[in-house]
Formats: sequence, structure tokens, C-alpha cells
Amino acid sequence: MRNTKRYNIEGKNSLWQLYKTVSFWKTFRNVIVIEAARYIPFFSVKNWMYRRLIGMKVGNYTAFAFKVTPDLMFPELISVGNNSIIGYNTTILAHEYLIDEYRLGEVVIGDNVLVGANTTILPGVVIGDGAKISAATLVNKDVPAGAFVGGNPMTIISLPDAKSSISK
Repeated sequence: MRNTKRYNIEGKNSLWQLYKTVSFWKTFRNVIVIEAARYIPFFSVKNWMYRRLIGMKVGNYTAFAFKVTPDLMFPELISVGNNSIIGYNTTILAHEYLIDEYRLGEVVIGDNVLVGANTTILPGVVIGDGAKISAATLVNKDVPAGAFVGGNPMTIISLPDAKSSISK
């Protein structure tokens, strides 16, 4: 199971009770910032917006491609390391709203990670340094450092060779 914290809800489904779990004004601000950043072609400006305006942790030289969507309600739970690329139209979620509960989980993306286009990253996962994620992958569990993964559901395609990584 992914590393998420569960919060039980009674009555209407948890998404219907959204503003009991997160401030409307916080969400409104995040939507404005994220929607603007999705279209801005300057990586340094996007990273500044993500860091300063919505509280994401973003490393140096990380590139969020066109139309990447970080979590709208809890972006402060997302951390991306240095020199990583988050591909076109990728979604990074830090929350899940279910019928009887909602879940929150940090998403940690390491250094030198490549995330292919149209990927969805679910809450509570850790993507290790140097990992490569193929396009259109559902990242539903942790990704080991240096691994190449892909698919829906995600499977490990290859792991780094232990002998070659020791000699480097």
C-alpha cells in the first residue's frame, strides 16, 4: 500500500465535503497559479511560482513540461529533486477522495528523474533518484532508484545492474 494517511468521512461522499478538508481560498489560489504555470514556457518562472506561491519543493534545473498538473489542493505535499523532467500533461496527485474517506500522501520525486508524458503519479509514492518512467504510466507504488518502469498498472521493466552501479 502507498504511504497515505486516511481520514474517515460520514454522510455525503468525501469530495462533496471538500471544503471541510481544505480551504476554498487556498484551492482557488492554487488553481489560478497551477493553470497559469501549465502554459508558461519558462521553467525558472514555473519553478518560482510552484515554490513561492503554492509551497511545492522543487529542485534546481527541474523542468515541468507543458500542461503538467500538480495537485490542486495539497501541492505542498509534492517534492521534486534537482535536474528532473516531468513530461507533458503529467498529473501529480497528493490526495484521493473516496466515498467514505479521503487520503493524503507525500509524493517524493528524486534527482535526475525522467517522467514520460501523460503519466499519473498517485499520492504516497517515492520515485528514486535516476528513475525513468515511460509515457502513460500509472505510478501506483514506489519506484526504486535507477529503475525503468512503465504501464498501467506500473511494472518494473528493468533495474540498474548492481555490478555496473558499484563500479561507477
